[in-house]
Amino acid sequence: MKKEIIKILCCPTCKGELSLTIEKEEKGEIITGMFSCAQCHCNYPIIDGIPNLLSQES
Repeated sequence: MKKEIIKILCCPTCKGELSLTIEKEEKGEIITGMFSCAQCHCNYPIIDGIPNLLSQES
């Protein structure tokens, strides 16, 4: 996942701002990490360069 996309993403559950924790990065791309929302406390993993941004609403 390219870092530039971070600017346009928001939390799919509450539309709040996401913070990013990078665990592994290669050649300027995020391989593993986590998006976190301070508003609703939802977390969204990044695995193999793919963010899982599915809403966590029931």
